[in-house]
Amino acid sequence: MGKVTKKVEGLPTLGRPRAFDPDKALDAALKVFWERGYEGASLADLTKAMGINKPSLYGTFGDKAELFRKVVDRYLSRQNLLWEQVLREPSARTTVERILNAVADSLTSGQNPHGCLLVQSALTCSEESECIKNELSLRRADSDGMLRLRLERAQKEGEIPQGVDVAALSRYFSTILRGMSVEASGGATRQDLQNVIDLALKAWPA
Repeated sequence: MGKVTKKVEGLPTLGRPRAFDPDKALDAALKVFWERGYEGASLADLTKAMGINKPSLYGTFGDKAELFRKVVDRYLSRQNLLWEQVLREPSARTTVERILNAVADSLTSGQNPHGCLLVQSALTCSEESECIKNELSLRRADSDGMLRLRLERAQKEGEIPQGVDVAALSRYFSTILRGMSVEASGGATRQDLQNVIDLALKAWPA
């Protein structure tokens, strides 16, 4: 007859301890996807960087697509901290200038892979990953929407003249941001990006 283990009232049942830190594993996956894009990152690359095996990856994060979505959420949560701060600026022009400079700093800091995760991954997606490409487009549209709302508010407050097409102005600066990402991935320096920022801000309506 087998030994019976008495359950102690009030104490949780001890499960098998997790052998890895999910947050650190996500950060490792983020770097791989950022460097190689969605399609360029193989499961072997991901599990090696994360320090786990495939069953652990699937059991904790889901399949590759689901892991990528979690990575994008993590990436954007950090970006949103910056956006929340700069969107409180009393001047919309200052908001745009701070965003442009913060992105340029991040792109050329040497602490991150070149370019923007959302832009780089979308550029390398084939038709087989069209759903990922479309999802990335929607994520970028969220940031575009926040910028557009800020510019619309600036127009209501009189900072931007009524005759200005705010939607076009917002799209212009969003395009500058993505262009800087592509340029940085090709080796553009911080000064190169500053030159772009200085010229872009000259388009701000008088």
